[in-house]
Amino acid sequence: MRRPLDKLPKAHLHLHFTGSMRHSTLIELAQEQGVHLPDALVQDWPPQLHATDERGWFRFQRLYDIARSVLRRPEDVYRLVREAAEDEAREGSRWLEIQVDPSGYASRFGGLTQTLELALDAARQASQSTGVGLAVIVAANRTRHPLDARTLARLAGQYADQGVIGFGLSNDERRGRARDFDAAFRIAKRAGLLAVPHGGELLGAPSVAECVDDLGADRVGHGVRAAESPRLMERLADRRVTCEVCPLSNVGLGVARGPEDVPLRRLFEAGVPIALGADDPLLFGARLLPQYELARDVYDFSDAELAELARQSIRSSAAPEPVKKEILADVDAWLAN
Repeated sequence: MRRPLDKLPKAHLHLHFTGSMRHSTLIELAQEQGVHLPDALVQDWPPQLHATDERGWFRFQRLYDIARSVLRRPEDVYRLVREAAEDEAREGSRWLEIQVDPSGYASRFGGLTQTLELALDAARQASQSTGVGLAVIVAANRTRHPLDARTLARLAGQYADQGVIGFGLSNDERRGRARDFDAAFRIAKRAGLLAVPHGGELLGAPSVAECVDDLGADRVGHGVRAAESPRLMERLADRRVTCEVCPLSNVGLGVARGPEDVPLRRLFEAGVPIALGADDPLLFGARLLPQYELARDVYDFSDAELAELARQSIRSSAAPEPVKKEILADVDAWLAN
């Protein structure tokens, strides 16, 4: 009999702030505030997306911006983070790192600093109420000027001992090369933050290599296109650079034609550390647990291999060492039962 995956202790390291919102919460907040939602976010949800071309990515971003617009009050932020933590707890997550770009909310919450402090307080309260460890990653937008990223890196560094554990870089890889943001990542690294840029999603293996070589990536958001280069996979394995693989996101955006085309098994067997992630459940319709179910049902991962996936997510996290040891022991207990 197969072990229940919702009981497998795990860490979730690739979840975006707006994209973590429950669909039901989006509908409710939009109705309260008189925000008109397109059919793709209501009766046709989850939307049919294909973002490997510019027009498709624009549509994806448009839907994302509409969803962001319903978060107008501090209580909306507290609700979003609390519900995200509740959903994680239900699926067996013991540690969550949620990624936010404060500049996307600064105009409505009093500025960059106030927005980050709001997100951090929401994370603290959600952790206390659910028992899930929560930390925040500050992410820059690669479609904006690198100077904006430096500002965010300095801000993130100021809160390195108050819940911020990493600095990221998101949005369309085709519109901002990783190396253009090297100064921001140096600032973040000096503050002791993990470097967790996106790469290898819409562009190939060289994009992943640039994240590692120019930004000193500790983890790479997505990184699945690294599978196109055996030499790069070997480097990632040797340097213990984790790829935050989000299979259903890859399918939803057209990066892979179907779940079976996501090279999860190839990366795993090459020794590349992997942390499964959900990316944006609000737009892709699936949270973390279905990613593990895919690993079992599509990629034929045994329970021992699924336990190792969970261990890799925990080891790659910024959780304190005593917390890691406790969760890892519980993974062993899950496998032993």
